[in-house]
Amino acid sequence: MKHLSFILLLVSLGLWEARAQQPAPSRKPIELKTTQMQAQAKPAANRPDVPPQFPGGAKGLNQFFQQNLKYPEAALAQQISGHVVMTFTVEADGHLTNPSVAQPLSPECDTEALRVLGQMPAWKPATRKGQPVPIQVRLPVPFGVSEGLQVEQGKPKFN
Repeated sequence: MKHLSFILLLVSLGLWEARAQQPAPSRKPIELKTTQMQAQAKPAANRPDVPPQFPGGAKGLNQFFQQNLKYPEAALAQQISGHVVMTFTVEADGHLTNPSVAQPLSPECDTEALRVLGQMPAWKPATRKGQPVPIQVRLPVPFGVSEGLQVEQGKPKFN
């Protein structure tokens, strides 16, 4: 019986050491989606207290797209509509860096979305404990004929 207990102890120590030697899983960067941006009551250690915001909020972002986004002729001819999902980082100073296409729609629409993202003004940066912090954002850029295009509405706030 003593030998069996001793053998079980050695086996369990061997399994423990093997588990301890495995590399820790890598963490993905935080991505905030425009439809889910809101202040958190108890934010995690690596999340902002206040999310980044486009100047003028969602209304200002909608106006910016209406004034600057040009529907590509090739996409119009093929009647392509939908969203190009972009990712970028809102730096601590509010400027946008690292723009990329996360979900493409068509090569023409993807190029136009990158062009418009390059013209965007600086955002109000995210803050953590009152200090501005860089945050990665996912932003859908709408493309389509006006009859089929729907703008997502936020939930009404009640006092």
